[in-house]
Amino acid sequence: MKPNIFFTADHHFGHANIIKFSERPFESLDHMNEELIKRWNERIGTHDTVYHLGDISLGKPDFTKEILDRLNGNIHLIRGNHEGAALTYPKRFESVRDYHELKIDEPENSNGKQKIILLHYAMRTWNGSHRGVWQLYGHSHGTLPDDEMALSFDVGVDCHDFYPVSYEEVKEIMKRKKWSPPFGDRGL
Repeated sequence: MKPNIFFTADHHFGHANIIKFSERPFESLDHMNEELIKRWNERIGTHDTVYHLGDISLGKPDFTKEILDRLNGNIHLIRGNHEGAALTYPKRFESVRDYHELKIDEPENSNGKQKIILLHYAMRTWNGSHRGVWQLYGHSHGTLPDDEMALSFDVGVDCHDFYPVSYEEVKEIMKRKKWSPPFGDRGL
């Protein structure tokens, strides 16, 4: 069976104040940490691929290592602005990057691929944005309004009931966007 691909961001494990800042529905820091682990592992299997778009943990390195060891999947980290503890355990990640241009086999597309730009931060334009390339981001914790005219959106946990989002779910969201190529077929 082919592994599934997931995207997520902004877990902020070990960060008590994020409950208040982002109005998360958790009673305590332990409740949040345990629920985030549970929801991650409900969706992600051992062999699945996860692109985490930053801010995994604000806890200390030993705490962060324990959390990372409990999460399923092969994790690719796109660095956010709170990665100090996670970067003390680099062997847990398949890759660590600031920015990544991911290509996924997509038979529905004329070229057989879907390109996705992965960055912790939202961009207004990106490489290939006028050609149907998607951009996924985190950082904003659902505070940015979704732009239905752009093939981008926030994959952070605050926007998705604290679950990672699958490639198939991303694809369905992108199909509902009102984006069209700015140069018609000439742009492709």
